Amino acid sequence: MTQREIFFVANEVNELGGVGRWQTQMARLFAERGHRVRIIGIAPPEVPMDLGAHPPFETLTLYDRRPPAHRGPHVPLGRIAPVVRAGGAARRAAAERLSDVFRAAGPGAVIVVTQVWAMEWVALADTAGLPVVGMSHESFEASRRSSRFARVLRYYQDVDRLLVLTQEDADLWVGQGLNNVGFLPNPLPVMPAAPSPRTEKAVVSIGRLNHEKGVDLLLDVWAEAAPRQPGWILRVHGAGDHEPELRRQCTELGLDDSVEWAGQTDDVTGALGRSSVLVQSSRGEGFPLVLLEAMACGVPCAAFDCSPGVREIVRDGEDGLLARHGNTSELARHLVRLMADENLRDAMGERARQNVRRFAPEVVVRRWEELFDFLER
Repeated sequence: MTQREIFFVANEVNELGGVGRWQTQMARLFAERGHRVRIIGIAPPEVPMDLGAHPPFETLTLYDRRPPAHRGPHVPLGRIAPVVRAGGAARRAAAERLSDVFRAAGPGAVIVVTQVWAMEWVALADTAGLPVVGMSHESFEASRRSSRFARVLRYYQDVDRLLVLTQEDADLWVGQGLNNVGFLPNPLPVMPAAPSPRTEKAVVSIGRLNHEKGVDLLLDVWAEAAPRQPGWILRVHGAGDHEPELRRQCTELGLDDSVEWAGQTDDVTGALGRSSVLVQSSRGEGFPLVLLEAMACGVPCAAFDCSPGVREIVRDGEDGLLARHGNTSELARHLVRLMADENLRDAMGERARQNVRRFAPEVVVRRWEELFDFLER
């Protein structure tokens, strides 16, 4: 195995959320295998994640505060763009700082750009001689609904490899004219020694309280499901700008006695261990870590089939239940089915715990190293 210098370039070094957690896990996995790892963030995080006292990787943040968005002409990768020379001093300094870091890299170094906003800076820097892997951590459809779609097409067209999360999404990007697309799944974040006992009458939701995570839809789901299974609670872990309106919706639906607003948690495994079912009501997802974590804990999942990543993880009817995207009545029926049947919960939970091992970290990290070897040829 070739030991490499691996640069992760991201929007932030340690933003709390799925991408930040993935990035930290991958950095640790690579470091454990002898690679030298550095995470470079463009801006400080809004909601920081604790990296621990002595993480096995270096970190660097280019700006003291989040810089404004930039819209300029496309520049071939590996060149300093004219717009950098003509732009503000801060942007010039940030691009040159990245260039200095990359120029000092040893043989076999590789750049992994975790998010497309960060790619705007990498595209302006000198990456000559270094393979560049760009990433999109969301589904093709979720990207297409956002401003990121045009930026993926613009900034990732010249990278050595664009990685998405599933074969299905890769095929859709190829259909947009990109000929450098591959896919790699997220690794399993954790495998607890013992599964959840699945004895507490609790359904758990874990995620930010924003539009994309669909907690407003979940409350509509719970309004249908809760009366059919008295004594169960919905425990909502998360924080976000939508919390006040979600709490109002909860009250208006008469759900205050059966919904617990548990706040943000860093202990996802602990939250799952106190639950018997995980529900996910997202409008869009990439390859959601919380589904992997729930399955590793032996907690069966009921979720909207909102992306290829979701149906890649959950095998509908075998280790979890998927509802058509946005169909709240169908998701409510799935929840009631799991809440009402202890034997079904146990059977699906145990199958989930076995099936999710196909995303074991050692399997995924080896695929990354094989990609690096291929790009170096």
